[in-house]
Amino acid sequence: MLKRFAPLVPLALISLLAACAGQAPHQPIEQVAVEPEPVEYISDEQMMADITDDKPYALPQLADSILSQGLSLVGTKYRFGGTSVKTGFDCSGFIGFLFREEAGMQLPRSTREMINLDAPLVAREELEPGDIIFFNNRGRGRVSHAGIYLGDDQFIHSSSSRSGGVRIDSLDDSYWNRSYMEAKRALALAPQLQSERSVNR
Repeated sequence: MLKRFAPLVPLALISLLAACAGQAPHQPIEQVAVEPEPVEYISDEQMMADITDDKPYALPQLADSILSQGLSLVGTKYRFGGTSVKTGFDCSGFIGFLFREEAGMQLPRSTREMINLDAPLVAREELEPGDIIFFNNRGRGRVSHAGIYLGDDQFIHSSSSRSGGVRIDSLDDSYWNRSYMEAKRALALAPQLQSERSVNR
């Protein structure tokens, strides 16, 4: 029986090979190099402008100038009624000096007038560097001291002759925490911001 099928084996092999040869060879898949899309970098100023639909936010730059100058004056002596580096500063004289020199703003001379500025009132948990903070540290129910917020619960102020004049303190300190009253964003009234707003109207 095997002898009977033997002549068919070569024929079957030839048929099989012919069938394989008739199929198209597999084409290799072309590897197309995809170039990554260029990443567009957005600056912090552009991002802030997009959020506010306004020109770049000028407040941080003004605050930086004020605080940088303020920090350079740490150790300047305290003087009641003082408004200059030469004479020394009281608390409102120190704030007025910095805002005048660095932001072109003329603030009221006393803390009692300063607290009445028509500037945005700021919640304590929303304080930003450059905000003016007010204290009632004499227990009479009215403002008696002021400083400028630095960030991280720190503020700079011209404290008193006993405590060394211009210095940095913490709102976490029990004395300042207890006497804290409110804060205002006086820099929102800066001439630079006012002129920008009038241009945008």
